[in-house]
Amino acid sequence: MYAVIETGGKQYLLENGDLFDHELIDGVAAGETVTFDKVLLVVDDGEVQVGTPYLDGVKLVGEVHEQGRGDKVIVYKYKSKKGYRRKQGHRQSYMKTKITAIEA
Repeated sequence: MYAVIETGGKQYLLENGDLFDHELIDGVAAGETVTFDKVLLVVDDGEVQVGTPYLDGVKLVGEVHEQGRGDKVIVYKYKSKKGYRRKQGHRQSYMKTKITAIEA
């Protein structure tokens, strides 16, 4: 059984027991459980359920293992021969979650 969920503006294909990185969810800390209810698709033994856009009554339950920040990305803008230079860094926050159950 696997499912496609949407969280943080991105879609993920997940099975039971998968560990995946996703956007930070406010109010949830490491060690807590989180429920993903925006399920787009579920496949169970060849039986496919597709939502319009989401499925009702289907959710994925996971446990947050880790919360952190990714590698720094440098954004450097410049215009040649004009003296315009801007340097800015960014580190994206993430959560690492393990799927414990797919409740369909």
